[in-house]
Amino acid sequence: MTCIAVLGGSFDPVHNGHVALARHFIQLLQPDALRVIPAGNPWQKPPLQTPPEHRIAMLKLALAKLSVPLTIDTREIERQGPSYSIDTLRELRAELGTQTSIVFLLGADQLNQLHTWHEWDELIDYANICAVSRPGYAIAAHLPEKVEQVISCHAGTPDQIRTAPHGLTYLATNLTVDISSTSIRAALKRGDRPTALLPAEVLDYIQQHSLYR
Repeated sequence: MTCIAVLGGSFDPVHNGHVALARHFIQLLQPDALRVIPAGNPWQKPPLQTPPEHRIAMLKLALAKLSVPLTIDTREIERQGPSYSIDTLRELRAELGTQTSIVFLLGADQLNQLHTWHEWDELIDYANICAVSRPGYAIAAHLPEKVEQVISCHAGTPDQIRTAPHGLTYLATNLTVDISSTSIRAALKRGDRPTALLPAEVLDYIQQHSLYR
């Protein structure tokens, strides 16, 4: 069975936390490919600061050295109106067929807000869900109850997820990267150079194009 890992987000900008999450699950799941989907009009967030072409360029720079084939999927950028993850997963399932394992990757912030997403409880009908917890957090104590129940009731191993089209979850508790895009943008606006938070190629690109000033 083919396994496709899917990583969505604003990527405004892409940072070391995104890269670490992708690398962690690539090593864990050994997917056949990674599909990265930059947001177009995320309905729960303020308008994005950076045009899509810059966010796509930064993603290509940040993820160029991954060990699996990479696709930057622009469907959410091209979509009119609010961008919902459930619509994206439905489209991917229709394209990839019923015998492909789709693995939706989530960071800690996304996981904690999952119950507020549009039709969030249907995500697992189209994909497996792999997420990370915040460093040092006890899972049951900090996840919303509804989300914790879904994660627990559908828990599977990486091997099971690799060969299941959808319906399983996995929560990684050993990835300790916790980076805020908001704090990065604030640092860049001040004229700081947050070398520990951004891939060097991305930081150079930001400065070359005078982004986040």
